[in-house]
Amino acid sequence: MIKKLLRSVREFKTVSLLTPVFMIGEVIMEVIIPLLMAMLVDNGINGNNGTGDMNYILIMGGALVVCCVLSLFAGFAGAKTGAKAAMGFARNLRKDMFYRIQNFSFSNIDKFSTASLVTRLTTDVTRVQDAYQMILRIAVRAPIMLVFSLIMAFMVNAQLSLVFLVAIPILGIGLLLIMKTVHPVFERVFKRYDTLNNVVQENVSGMRVVKAFVREDFEKQKFRKISGDIYNDFSFAEKVLAFNNPLMLFCAYGGMLLLAWIGANLIVIDGSLTTGELMSMTTYAMQILMNLMMLSMIFVMVTMSRASAERICEVLDEESDLSSPDNASNDVKDGSIEFRNVSFEYKKGSGNYALSDINIKINSGETIGIIGGTGSSKSTLVQLIPRLYDVSKGSILVGGRDVREYDLETLRDSVAMVLQKNTLFSGTIKDNLQWGKLNATDEEMIEACKLAQADGFIREFPDGYDTYIEQDGSNVSGGQKQRLCIARALMKKPKILILDDSTSAVDTATDANIRKAFREQIPDTTKLIIAQRISSVMDSDKILVLDGGKVVDFGTHEELMNTSSIYREVYESQKKGSEE
Repeated sequence: MIKKLLRSVREFKTVSLLTPVFMIGEVIMEVIIPLLMAMLVDNGINGNNGTGDMNYILIMGGALVVCCVLSLFAGFAGAKTGAKAAMGFARNLRKDMFYRIQNFSFSNIDKFSTASLVTRLTTDVTRVQDAYQMILRIAVRAPIMLVFSLIMAFMVNAQLSLVFLVAIPILGIGLLLIMKTVHPVFERVFKRYDTLNNVVQENVSGMRVVKAFVREDFEKQKFRKISGDIYNDFSFAEKVLAFNNPLMLFCAYGGMLLLAWIGANLIVIDGSLTTGELMSMTTYAMQILMNLMMLSMIFVMVTMSRASAERICEVLDEESDLSSPDNASNDVKDGSIEFRNVSFEYKKGSGNYALSDINIKINSGETIGIIGGTGSSKSTLVQLIPRLYDVSKGSILVGGRDVREYDLETLRDSVAMVLQKNTLFSGTIKDNLQWGKLNATDEEMIEACKLAQADGFIREFPDGYDTYIEQDGSNVSGGQKQRLCIARALMKKPKILILDDSTSAVDTATDANIRKAFREQIPDTTKLIIAQRISSVMDSDKILVLDGGKVVDFGTHEELMNTSSIYREVYESQKKGSEE
């Protein structure tokens, strides 16, 4: 896991390596300072039989100043490079995750909720970033300072230094018990963060529905519950982590008391310890115990970030189950489509097929209507054409070739799809249209909007095509949003155009005008239209009737009226409803 995460360091490797170097420099200076102070006291202030040696004091004093300045510089430089390395690492990590997600197929995305991916890209990366910065600085500084201080303490007085060998194991065992207890809690907390983000996202995006059904209290209760669960988990974790501080203080002050007591006896009783040596031992004791405390903080931070690191690696490890083959074809001949014994299941090996034994042949340029009841897998059928999912059995041919033989980008550029749930992005109308063609001219955009019957209402806006669209198109009506999405799809000049119930919010007259424009202006484009209204598909070249994931009828309107009971029943019920 660590190896995988470190791949995101890349161009920040130099500053990442410099940070520990500066930390080591700071440690060396801080370890030397107490030794110089002891020498200053014993040989300078108490030198010449207690009268003092001014020359020695000045020399050692100058050396102390130099060491302090070098320590200050090393500490500042380490903090700067550490911050740069951590920020850069987090930037690359987010980039790697985001780019990875862009390559996911629909089935890959189905494994992660949107809220979970957002949490992993934000909260989890921030925690790993903080841990990385602490590891570069404190995790290098603390153990080195600990080792060097212990060495210097044993050099000054080995007998007195045995005090540290009592304190260190006590603190180490306590920290291990704390880590073992809190890690599972943090794993659970981050999963609940996903749920919390999902609740907030659903509420904010569906605020109009919440208010329409007066469900504010229900949403508050749902939010309160998940927020309370996170609070309880964090409270428990923090209570356990709270033992770290008293344990650290117990070891620190207990060690200092033992050191003072034993040191005083050594000075008074046998004179084996000088005043300067006791001062340096006291300083080394503080350095050792303070760095033990820093190590305990690192353990806490690593424990918290470990769960986040695991969640990030889940995204980085996820391999897209869709990819372009070697020697992929980069040319789609035409818009012909053929389903050959196609079956599809969302979960491989489940045996629960959404589509079964589909055999259809569609000529290039034909308009095909698709109808069926809710859950008949109409959307699933068309999503297989641009390889948003791969078939479980059989094959789909586009332009006479299996879709799995095409370069993915080539195939999807040839297939324009307006999904059932229309999405517009924040930006101008032009910005949204350019999703279909990046360098589209104004004339091309106007032409596409005229085909989609969108040009009229766009010109009524004060800013026309420069009108700003709010997130998810909240400042345009449902019908306007649908027509803009259709225009965006047309910008690709596709060989196949798929409309997945994407004219449901427009009136029947506008719907008819859109189909007429398609028939007259893009006759060579194969058009697949999923609709609930019979009027939207009855003038199609052929109509496909799905039921339970199977093709039950396929033919013209007139043929289906004579042969298909399902089609005839839907037609008559809608006709009767319109007459009433």
